[in-house]
Amino acid sequence: MAAATSKVDHSSLRVNQALIILGLLAGFVFDVPWIVAGVAFVMLLGTAIGRPGFFFLYLGVLRPTGIVKPDVLSDNPEPHRFAQGFGGVVAGLAAVLLFLGAPPAGWALAWLVIALAALNLFVGFCVGCAVYYWLARIQVPGFAKLPPAGTVPGMRPRT
Repeated sequence: MAAATSKVDHSSLRVNQALIILGLLAGFVFDVPWIVAGVAFVMLLGTAIGRPGFFFLYLGVLRPTGIVKPDVLSDNPEPHRFAQGFGGVVAGLAAVLLFLGAPPAGWALAWLVIALAALNLFVGFCVGCAVYYWLARIQVPGFAKLPPAGTVPGMRPRT
């Protein structure tokens, strides 16, 4: 049986994923490790404050102008925070490797984050969320939430 859920605006999550992808792609195309570091910082800051990292663009520009409409679903915010935090750590490690002169390893990690964010954005499957739910299933301390009823762990809940 699934535990009680909260309301999560999946439009905000998708905007965040799109901006993570665009930011890391820009860092790669222009070969600018500072962009990768900036994206990692925003992801980790968002995790620390409990919001999608780029929520300020969603709430400040995209939603008020009607460019993006809210998509509020019954879901757990904790797996999304975990996924963003883990992605932020990987992107941060990518930036460190780039600054240390190991571009193949750094860009490989950046592309891993791009690929996983794209999988979530375009398919609706969050690998980090699935890992969170798996950790909850084996009762790792700090991982207590179960997926919403009728939802495959990691998949976007149905409306």
